[in-house]
Parts: sequence; structure tokens; C-alpha cells
Amino acid sequence: MSKKPNDPDTLRAKAEARVARARVTLVNPQPGENLLHELLHELQVHQIELEMQNDELRRAQVIIEESRDRYVDLYEFAPVGYLTLSREGMIAEVNLTGAVLLGVDRKRLLTRRFTGFVTVEDRDRWNQHFLSVLQHADRQSCELELQHGDGHRFHARLDCQCMGTDGVSTVRVALADLTVK
Repeated sequence: MSKKPNDPDTLRAKAEARVARARVTLVNPQPGENLLHELLHELQVHQIELEMQNDELRRAQVIIEESRDRYVDLYEFAPVGYLTLSREGMIAEVNLTGAVLLGVDRKRLLTRRFTGFVTVEDRDRWNQHFLSVLQHADRQSCELELQHGDGHRFHARLDCQCMGTDGVSTVRVALADLTVK
């Protein structure tokens, strides 16, 4: 089994090698000077280990930030709307595409009931579908007529799945406009 670059033994060996290049050899050490020299050596090794760990953390942070940026781009500019609904059917999260599809500024969508965008004719079907999604872990789909913020209607497909984290259930919705343009 090979050692990882951040393995304590590997890190220590690399730090020891760096300190060894600059090591001072004592000539005729005084009593206690060897101990002091050994302590100084240990401090130098630990300092270099910390510097190497810090460099590795910075590299990891850059990778994480790049990954997060890619995720945000994929989420925000996806060709479908993504919404997260609370158990009560309130919009907790929505991507830019979802806000455009619903025709309302994203900030004004948060904490609004999704039911308000479902046409009166399809509300009962939506409510039954939503309850079913909350009760089952599998992904469920339905097609409904939704009402855009400016009042025009469009036919949509909703792929929904109930997700639970820390005992709190939410419903993730992928919203696609089926209207032929």
C-alpha cells in the first residue's frame, strides 16, 4: 500500500529533508545546547509540515471553488427549471430557468406557494400528486397546465422526488415547458 502525500509519515519525511538542507552542526556544544538544538529542529520540522499542509489546503480550496462554480453554472442555466418545495408546498429554492418559466423574479418566488402557479383546473391533480410524492421515495412525474406570472398559460412536465435531510422532507422538482413554440 503506497502512502498518500498528506500521510503524516510522508509529510514528516519531506519536512525533515527540507530542514536537513539547512541544518547547523554544533561544534563543541555546551551543556543543554544539544537539547535546545533538537527542540529547534523539531519546531522547524513542524513549521514546514504546517506550511506544506497549508499549501495543500489552498490547492484543495481552489479545486472546490472551481467545482462549486461549475455546479452553479449547471444548476442556474440548466434548460429546465429546478425548484425545491417545502412539505407545505412553499418554494424554498429555484434556479434562474425556473424563475423565467414562472415569470416572477426569483426573490419574489421564495416562500410563495407553488400551487399559485397551477391553473385552477389542475390544482386538485397537483395536490394529489404532491401528497403522493411526499409519501413515496421514488421519482414521480405529472403534466399540468401552469400559469406564468403575466397570466399566460403553458403546459409543463414536473418530475418530482421527495428528499429527506436531518428529518426534514423537501420535494425537488424539475420543471419543463412542453408548449411548442
